[in-house]
Amino acid sequence: MMHVLVPLAQGCEELEAITIIDLLVRAGIKVTTAGLDASPVVASRGTTIIADTQIQNVQDEQFDMVVLPGGLPGADHLRDSAIIQAILQRHANADKYVAAICAAPKALAHAGLLENKVATSYPGVLEELALKNTQIKNTALEVDGKIITSRGPGTAMDFSLKLIELLEGEEKRNEVEKALVR
Repeated sequence: MMHVLVPLAQGCEELEAITIIDLLVRAGIKVTTAGLDASPVVASRGTTIIADTQIQNVQDEQFDMVVLPGGLPGADHLRDSAIIQAILQRHANADKYVAAICAAPKALAHAGLLENKVATSYPGVLEELALKNTQIKNTALEVDGKIITSRGPGTAMDFSLKLIELLEGEEKRNEVEKALVR
């Protein structure tokens, strides 16, 4: 069974976090949510989310994919977390999937994972970083090797379906999408 880590930072975008978690679980993928601290996660619009565990409890585990929900200030907390940065780099070095949506691609950039990659993000987030060797596109979704990025809350469903496709194949993606009555 595929296993995905979804770190949840205070101020994450709840629509993105819940969509990612929900759709991956619908596909039969094991999802572990990990808070950056011991408190319940208060998302960007005030929704409270209870993580499965704290990030330090799973920092040495190997996952098939790590997915970062965006939102502010959540994405800044992901960028600034030494544990998250180490997890991202370790998984990328192990040729595992690493994905981020909305403002969270800034955490990938900080980890050096967008070097010589094509990426997208919430408008302006990556542009303000002035990344020299990253091709930034204004598209809903970008897949460059094992790095997946997406724009924001409105693209969360397509982003999550693409993650399912990458982990479990097109047939599973289609099965999940059909049940959503899109």
